[in-house]
Amino acid sequence: MRLTPVLRAGVALAAAAAALAFPAAASAHVTVNPNTATQGGYTKVTFRVPNEKDSASTTKLEIAIPTDKPVASVSLKPVQGWTAETETSKLATPIKTDDGEVTGAVSKITWTADANSAIKPGQFQEFDISLGPLPATDQIVFKALQTYSDGDVVRWIDEPAPGAETEHPAPVLKLIPKAAGATTSTSSTAAQDAAATANDSKDDNDGTAITLAVIGLLLGLAGLVAGLLAYRRSGRTT
Repeated sequence: MRLTPVLRAGVALAAAAAALAFPAAASAHVTVNPNTATQGGYTKVTFRVPNEKDSASTTKLEIAIPTDKPVASVSLKPVQGWTAETETSKLATPIKTDDGEVTGAVSKITWTADANSAIKPGQFQEFDISLGPLPATDQIVFKALQTYSDGDVVRWIDEPAPGAETEHPAPVLKLIPKAAGATTSTSSTAAQDAAATANDSKDDNDGTAITLAVIGLLLGLAGLVAGLLAYRRSGRTT
């Protein structure tokens, strides 16, 4: 059977779509979202873990938090069906905070699924943590280990390299310097709120004036109708 030009074009597009789809499925890996935050601030990040196997489930996730640029505060959001444990390491250089010096920081988090909560084939799970203040560095590399029910362990530990793609990339949180005008954001927000309040008040006053004008017009029309009726009655009486 000969293919028409239109049919050949359709087959080519389908083949291209398939070629793009398979690498995308194969490249699914553990990620951190969002992948950017501000130095010196606090943020909540989510580790998204897809299950890449067709015949096994993900039963454990381990996330390493580097201590060369440590984070003083790390807290976890509970995940139903999973237990979470943290490991703390002593810091070579304590972190100075408003509450004093911090000599130890969380260096590892391990989530383990119960019998009914493992990440099954074709599914994914998300794990939330809050951390800060974020260090003055350009990025945090969270090396991750994903354990499957068949005993296989996938090591997402490859650090990013400029111009190169890695087979098992580690989740990376990019950190940007704090903006110079960030300290004025509160006063700016207050000014905007005040302006918005003033506009709302003006709108309310305008609305009240319009309402009173409409009421006055209706009363005037009612008086005119009453006057006409009275005039007609007086004419009939005469």
